[in-house]
Amino acid sequence: MAMNQALLPEFDNEMATSRRTLERVPDDKLAWKPHTKSMSMGELATHMATINHWTDAIMGMETFDVATAPPTPKLQSREEILQAFDHSVAGARKALAAASDADLMKPWSLVAGGKPVFTMPKIAVIRSFIMNHAIHHRGQLCVYLRLNDVSVPSIYGPSADEGKM
Repeated sequence: MAMNQALLPEFDNEMATSRRTLERVPDDKLAWKPHTKSMSMGELATHMATINHWTDAIMGMETFDVATAPPTPKLQSREEILQAFDHSVAGARKALAAASDADLMKPWSLVAGGKPVFTMPKIAVIRSFIMNHAIHHRGQLCVYLRLNDVSVPSIYGPSADEGKM
């Protein structure tokens, strides 16, 4: 089985779960923060919505300097967040579906201002820098939701709000 075909079902499942979480972000809580050092709920949701756009840089380049990254858009509503998420997920899925095993095994480097941050095979970057990164922030967003008495979706098992999956 091709590596992309093994990865795509996991990607689809994680992205569907992330979307269910983003669907619960209340418009009136976008500015809410659990701590002064934390991102606001809107910033966190926006970050989750746009993480997948990195897939184009990962699959289309060998090196990317984060200093040249375009600014993150300021999304103003749950609807804008969901639209951005759907767009970035569709683009990432298309790039993954088109990737060969050879493409996925090519090294990819992230640099910051010309200084190396890491180099890994593209498949490892997709798994860690895209998927695990999104899962990490989804967990944070679930805490934000809980602290605001917003129902938390079931993810890998039932939540306190949803006794079923």
